[in-house]
Amino acid sequence: MGRTQRLGRRVLPVLLSVSASALVLPGVAHAAAGGGALPWDGPLTTLRNDLTGPVAFSIALLAMVAAGAALAFGGEMNQFTRSMIMVVLVAAFITGVVNIAATLGIVGAVV
Repeated sequence: MGRTQRLGRRVLPVLLSVSASALVLPGVAHAAAGGGALPWDGPLTTLRNDLTGPVAFSIALLAMVAAGAALAFGGEMNQFTRSMIMVVLVAAFITGVVNIAATLGIVGAVV
């Protein structure tokens, strides 16, 4: 008997018992819902607001323009420089797309 078969014989009963208990006792799975505020909620909210605010959007737009111009008019550049410019362009796009999506009415999940 191979190693994969032995592992499957041990894992399958565990997965079945966990699945059965989740179906029989669904309230236990949601026991953590409705809890109080966690200590890191405040700093994470502040960080999210800083990364999606108007200043971050303006910096992202400037970075997109600068990175695009560097790629378009950069001429001969080595692969590392081109890769770093692409990283800046992607980071700027990710930062800016949050405000663009909010403007279009696209919102994420609210937990």
